[in-house]
Parts: sequence; C-alpha cells; structure tokens
Amino acid sequence: MKAWAVALLIGSTAMTGPAFAGVKEGVDAWLAGDYPKAVAEWKAPAAAGDPDAQFNLGQAYKLGRGVPQDSNAATEWYRKAATADHEQAQATLGLQLFQSGKRDEAMTWLKKAADHGEARAQYVVGTAYFNGDSLPKDWSRAYAYMTRAKAQGIGAASTSLTQMDQLIPENQKQSGLAIAKEMERTDQLKMVDQGTGSSPLTMRNSRGVAGGPAPSTVGRADVPASPPSPVPAPSKLASAAPKPVATATIPPPKPVVTAPVKPAPTPAAPKPAAVASSGGKWKIQLGAFSTPGAAQTAWAKMSKSGGLSGLTPFYVPNGAMTRLQAGPFATRAAASQACAAAAGAVTGCFPTGG
Repeated sequence: MKAWAVALLIGSTAMTGPAFAGVKEGVDAWLAGDYPKAVAEWKAPAAAGDPDAQFNLGQAYKLGRGVPQDSNAATEWYRKAATADHEQAQATLGLQLFQSGKRDEAMTWLKKAADHGEARAQYVVGTAYFNGDSLPKDWSRAYAYMTRAKAQGIGAASTSLTQMDQLIPENQKQSGLAIAKEMERTDQLKMVDQGTGSSPLTMRNSRGVAGGPAPSTVGRADVPASPPSPVPAPSKLASAAPKPVATATIPPPKPVVTAPVKPAPTPAAPKPAAVASSGGKWKIQLGAFSTPGAAQTAWAKMSKSGGLSGLTPFYVPNGAMTRLQAGPFATRAAASQACAAAAGAVTGCFPTGG
C-alpha cells in the first residue's frame, strides 16, 4: 500500500497523477498554514476514493482546520479510509470507537491496524489479549503485540511488559517473542515492498509547522493516554489496557511531510480544574497494580493533581492484581469529566461501574 499524504499512514493503492498531485499539494498547503486550500486539494481525491486524502480530511474536520470542526464528519472520513485498509485511519477510528464505549467494534479496527504494524493499535491489542477483553485471552500474543509496540517507540508498552514479565510463564513469553519476530519480519518486507526510498506524501509521521498541527495520522502521542498495566480489566479492556476513554482525548496528530520539519512549539495545556465527587455507583479506573502497596503509592502521587483532589480512592482486588479506582460519581458523564480533568497526571483513566 502506498503512502500518499503527509505521513498520515501507509495508504492503499497507487494513485493516478492528478490525484497524487492533489494530495501532495494539499499537504504542502497545510504545512504552509493554508488550511482551506489544503482541504480543497483533498476533496476531489477523497471523493474518488483515495484513502490518504480521506484520512487527511478526517484530520481537518477533527481539528477544525479549513472546515468547521465536526467530529461526525471526521469519523466518517476515517471510516472510509479505514475501509480502504489505511492502517492509521483504522487505528484512529478504533481508538475513537473505544473511547465512546464501542469496544468490540473498536477492536475490529484496532486488530487490523495492529496486524499492519501500527504501534498504538499493537499496544491496545496486546492489552486486550492479556486481559481477554474484546479478544480471547492469549498471553503469548499479548506479549508479542506489546513487544512490537515497545520496539516502535510506545513508551507505555515498557511498563506493561514489566508487569507481564511478572505474570506470564516463561514458555508463553518465548512463544510471544517468536511471534513478535515474525511480525517484525513481515513489517520489514512490507517496507521494502513499499519502497522506503520514495517520499511519502501523507501526513503520517510529520511534525507540525508554522501553521500548527496538521491532519496527520494520530501520531504516537495518540496512544491511549495511559500505559495500561496488563491486568484483568473491570469492564472491557483491562484497567491495564490503554484506555482511550471517552474523556481521554487522543492528541491531534500533526501532518508532516517525509522531509523532517521542526515541530512548532506547542503551548502548555492549562491545568485541569478539580472535579468534585458527587456520590453514586460510577468510579474512574486509574490503573492496575501487582500489589495493594503499589496502588497506594500511585494514588499518593496522582492525588496531588487538581483534577483528582477531593476524590476517594478504592483499591479493588482482581486476581493477582489490584485496581486503583476513585470516585464515586452519580453518572458516567461525571466520571468521564473527571478523567478529562486528570488527564495531565494520570497515565490511564476510564469510567467504570454504573
């Protein structure tokens, strides 16, 4: 599959000359800060079925650059690109569905993206396999996907692998490493087949320029803002799972051309305001730990965040692990709001209970 949009993802089939030009010109316009022109360049190729252009339009609608911000329109363009086998579109769509609670549907897309080598998706899928949530429990595959995610720069995967090392039998870890090596060989062959020397015209791995973040594929920073510790999850993906929660917004990816471009400095995000506990059956899950003491230590650090002050910690036993939860909240929406408020201090957060 060819990549035709600024680092957005590995596209699908090769494009015709005119469509190629439109996608590339749109990327150039985006990087120059001319978002309306970029969108105009992408519309025709996207309508003609070019997955890179479709993904780029999804990013434009998601960020509100060149078009009014419209999450529904963004999702539809992501879905079109994902259906055309655009791996970053598959990962982005999967993470969005996961955040909105549609985890089984999300896992369909995340698994496709993970099998195409998408690191963020491998991280989520590895956790799902470990916990047996939305995917059958398979510790060998869990170890394999998490190993590949770590190898591709997903920092949170290191934490998950450390926890897995304490729980997965040696023979299953060795089986997982063998699977991971086969996955790596497949990725290498795919890169050779795609021609690593050609410059991708997608917005996949690019960095933002003067105009701000471009619609690149959700970059690695989009990894579900949490290094989920692999542990049986309370609801769907384990608490350890990379919980892209409805509130844990995936950072907008920045479009980038193959040519390295210095990322524009991003202003520090405002400190989230504390969310008060309102009583009820809902809680937020902040992680899963191998011992109660580790969970208590984690809470001592997390609770210093303004977004978590005033909440009560709950240490919930779950097999060999201890889930760290806080609350309570009257509704799922209130719990999701708390996750959003604490996003800067928590590695993973999602509503649970009800």
